[in-house]
Amino acid sequence: MEQLRGLVQRFHGAITLDDRMRILRQKPVTIWLTGLSGAGKSTIAFELERQLVSQGQACYVLDGDNVRHGLGRDLGFSQQDRHENIRRVAHVAQLMNDAGLIVITALISPMQADRAMAREIIGANNFIETYLSAPVDTCARRDPKGLYAKALAGEIPSFTGISAPYEAPLNPELEVDTERLTPDESVAGIFGYLREHCLAMPA
Repeated sequence: MEQLRGLVQRFHGAITLDDRMRILRQKPVTIWLTGLSGAGKSTIAFELERQLVSQGQACYVLDGDNVRHGLGRDLGFSQQDRHENIRRVAHVAQLMNDAGLIVITALISPMQADRAMAREIIGANNFIETYLSAPVDTCARRDPKGLYAKALAGEIPSFTGISAPYEAPLNPELEVDTERLTPDESVAGIFGYLREHCLAMPA
């Protein structure tokens, strides 16, 4: 297997990223939403996608739960499996960026080292780490999937925020206080950041 791996080469077609950017009239980036379960990642990701599409932007959401039905179906929730899940998602996001798409990921991605790996894979210039900050107590009160109750009852081992750590981003490109802001206000803040910092965002 290792001998065959050494024979694998990269091939490049005649169409470049600049060509795709001209066709789609946008700068491809990955908005990497990170935060505790219940912080609002999926809700915000899909509403942001809806608003971007309504403005004529080509984008796609890679939601953590959805990914685990296919791409990460063989993975559990150990630290090693979470690392591999993030590695896979980051590579998919990088490929989608290379195709010219804006990507929104919605994953807990609790460890700083894993998010740093994702940034390296995707490329620092295309990676917008977006921390949806809401404390554990607030997320537990929301408990949209009933997971915190199960974790507190000992039914879910290694649950982030309860029995497993969450390392908050130290210097994210964007921090959104989803304890204080409504989902609409949170999306508006991210949309405003994109408009200001991504060259092809509509004025």
